[in-house]
Amino acid sequence: MPEPTVVAPVLDAIDRRIINALQGDFPLVAEPYLQVADALGLSEAELLQRLDAMLEHKVLTRFGPMFQIERAGGAFVLAAMKVPEADFDRVAAQVNAFPEVAHNYRRDHALNMWFVLATATPEGIASTVAAIEAATGLPVFPFPKEREYFVEMKLHA
Repeated sequence: MPEPTVVAPVLDAIDRRIINALQGDFPLVAEPYLQVADALGLSEAELLQRLDAMLEHKVLTRFGPMFQIERAGGAFVLAAMKVPEADFDRVAAQVNAFPEVAHNYRRDHALNMWFVLATATPEGIASTVAAIEAATGLPVFPFPKEREYFVEMKLHA
């Protein structure tokens, strides 16, 4: 059976303006989407509809704040796994089912799956690693942060 054709969504000029406008300085006001929409010459409803569509079509993988989780009492760690190629999709689905997992990527390396774990407490890292290992039957290699860097990366759409 032939694989289905995946059609990439087409971004119009308004979608690109939205992406460019929302990569920093999100307003901390009672109605932030209304303020952003006004600045873009859109209605709040159109802005929200377009954001939903971009998320649904995976143009955006997430839209939300970035926190320094340690300041809130939590923890995060970069983790990796060595996943047999034949099992990669199954294991990726299992790993991605954990709400603590973000940014899961395939890499061309012996450790071919890399992801970020973020938990509400530092102890949550070990328990989440153990739960992922139990679910997948594979070891998880956590790499704790030694030093933090802030790189404000904005991509022009």
